[in-house]
Amino acid sequence: MQTLLIALGAGVAFLVAYFTYGRWLGSKIFRLSADYVCPSHRLRDDADYVPTSKPVVFGHHFTSIAGTGPIVGPAIAVMWGWVPALIWVLLGSIFIGAVHDFGALVVSIRNNGQTVGDIAGRLINRRARILFLLILFMALTIVLAIFGLVIAAVFRQFPASIFPCLVQIPIAVGIGVWLHRRGAKLAVPSLVALGLMYLAVIFGDQNTPVAAMAGLPEWLAGGIGWIEETLHRFNTSLAAWPIIVWVAVLLIYSYVASVLPVWILLQPRDYINSLQLISALGLIVVGLAVAAVAGGAPVGDLGRPELAIAAPAIDFNPTDAPLMIPFLFVTIACGAISGFHCLVSSGTSSKQINREPDARFVGYGGMLTEGFLATLVILACVAGLGLGVAGEGGATLLGREAFQARYGSWNASQGLASTVAAFVDGSANFLRAMGLPTGVSVALMGVLVASFAGTTLDTACRLQRYVVQELAAALLSLGRRDDEEARAGDGLFQRKPIGLSGNPLTWLANKHGATIFAVVLAGALAAFPKSGDAWSWQSAGQGGLILWPLFGATNQLLGGLSFLVIAFYLRRRGLPNWFLIAPLVFMLILPAWAMLWQIFIDAPGPGGSWLADRQWILLGIGLVTIVLEGWLVVEAALLWPRIRGVMEQLIAPEPISLSRSNAAARMGSAVGS
Repeated sequence: MQTLLIALGAGVAFLVAYFTYGRWLGSKIFRLSADYVCPSHRLRDDADYVPTSKPVVFGHHFTSIAGTGPIVGPAIAVMWGWVPALIWVLLGSIFIGAVHDFGALVVSIRNNGQTVGDIAGRLINRRARILFLLILFMALTIVLAIFGLVIAAVFRQFPASIFPCLVQIPIAVGIGVWLHRRGAKLAVPSLVALGLMYLAVIFGDQNTPVAAMAGLPEWLAGGIGWIEETLHRFNTSLAAWPIIVWVAVLLIYSYVASVLPVWILLQPRDYINSLQLISALGLIVVGLAVAAVAGGAPVGDLGRPELAIAAPAIDFNPTDAPLMIPFLFVTIACGAISGFHCLVSSGTSSKQINREPDARFVGYGGMLTEGFLATLVILACVAGLGLGVAGEGGATLLGREAFQARYGSWNASQGLASTVAAFVDGSANFLRAMGLPTGVSVALMGVLVASFAGTTLDTACRLQRYVVQELAAALLSLGRRDDEEARAGDGLFQRKPIGLSGNPLTWLANKHGATIFAVVLAGALAAFPKSGDAWSWQSAGQGGLILWPLFGATNQLLGGLSFLVIAFYLRRRGLPNWFLIAPLVFMLILPAWAMLWQIFIDAPGPGGSWLADRQWILLGIGLVTIVLEGWLVVEAALLWPRIRGVMEQLIAPEPISLSRSNAAARMGSAVGS
């Protein structure tokens, strides 16, 4: 029962946090107002700025921020014990991650839906804007280069997930057009989409005679069998594609998804994905409860094995593992706090929020939901695996033996295939405890992983497009005065349209030019084989792994810098910011410590430090990142004492509640810009 109590206790903790701390942040700190006109209405273009119902925005936001991070990270971090991993997920989600996502979302809504990098230019200074955008650009380049590999790897490992993931695209387009043009309610299309996707999983790639077992007529059973066999061949053939082919196809898809209006593909795909993913999480909880009461699925003559935690509570020195501190806080990113989330909050979600109070449900609630997902991942890896995994020679391993088979050492357990397999097998064991067939259980969990990765990929491409456009506009505007960039009239900041010219920056400021640049750069990086391998059609596509060791620390440092922007926003308005100081400092020091440790002391994996192993690319980019972030922190620290109550140049109207509470605040350009 311990495993079930942990799951229920975590769920209760997240609900209490949402209705207490989250409500306090929304009403007392950010002062959300239902009367505030959000940028989705004020700047509506039916392409990027589209007023959208709260459930749909939540679906987009949750599936975009989740990705594979809250799966892979916790699945690795349990090497240090399930207690440290669980504590970091719970406390990190409630007091750091959810505050970060919520704050970035609100600040972006109040600034015409701009990214935190662009906003930093006014809240801190122009140099901060360019520095921040450069850091965002580098982080998103790594994401785009690696996630095609992630999805391809999942498809190869779990071929049954291919057709269910691909069929989501036409379903999403159909529902998007239906909702947009006919103004239909969500209930019917939601049920239709959910039913179709689950049918695609259940009957899409099964080798057992499901139809015959159900007692169906022979002709119907034969038809279903033909469909199953056809889809099995389809999945098998696509799973055999070289990784570079998958990367190319997925990047082309990302380009199309990035330039299309959000209501055609991005919103409906993420929404129906969220329905399937959240319902799958519900199935995991139900299966966990059944396993806790009745045991797991029967194992031969042993009957139903007892559900119990098979991992150590704390292990300070796992074999080959790096130091728990600081690497625990970098390994578990998305499940507790992730800088990437500020890009989703301020890049896409802020442009779709219909009413400002919806921001708490989307920003704070979305992160808590991801924290609950990370909690279930931990339990699947430390308890679900113990219900039975295949060992050498086909024998079924149970309990501690099953855990040790997957977590014998850090170097053997940290790869993508092994960590994803640990979660899929552990969570599938929960579903099997309910009586679901093994094939269906594994396929459902494989689809869950691949769908999270897919939604993150196309959202990241759109975000990179925004960042490239903003960075190009920032470089083009160097030397101009603020009043030359602003358009008089209603007081809103409207950047003058940038015409195409011989200057390549003007092409990058264009929607299509920025997206093509982002996709081609990511594709070029991915086209390389991983370090040490010769190029071939089979090894190409893994180039993102070259820079992947940088992402963990860079991503978490980005979270600290995003906190910095939120803190400046509050301080300039004379609003409380004390609750941000500890998370801000924590998320600047710990990731920098991890980055410097990898550069000079020792990096996770079989090698030594990046310096000792002469990994010049990692060393160079890592040092540049540290310098850029240090420079930005120094700029902010010098300005901090002088900006209390001094408003930045506004580009959007302030909510009435904030305007009244800051009537004495001095208006004007940001000090030090």
